Amino acid sequence: MSRHSLRILLVEDHPFQLFSLQILLNNHGLYRVTPALNAAEAIAALERSSEPYDLLLCDQRLPDMSGVELIGVADQRGLIRHAVLLSGLESAQLLDIEDEAIRNGLPLLGFLIKPLNTLELLRLVSSAPGKR
Repeated sequence: MSRHSLRILLVEDHPFQLFSLQILLNNHGLYRVTPALNAAEAIAALERSSEPYDLLLCDQRLPDMSGVELIGVADQRGLIRHAVLLSGLESAQLLDIEDEAIRNGLPLLGFLIKPLNTLELLRLVSSAPGKR
């Protein structure tokens, strides 16, 4: 599957960052992006979808649950294929979260530290095949 046809659910609780990241993805040919400001909005979007999202790009610190918890809920319900965490946490903390997620079998491709590095974001997005 082409990177450009990936269906992405983008979850970020800061409206400006959500908008900016959506524009960044659009500028790199990724137009199938659904934005959500919190986990509740994300779960509603996931449940409305007729097929799983190819990629969940998710902030770790959401107001209503952690990003890794959202990934777990979405994965358990079969609503996503892959996920990437976005966070301002220290890399050591994120490595611990990533290790736990992988031990629990979550489809986590990795994490990105804010402010985001565009090339690293695109590398992770490119590593998300359309099907598991």
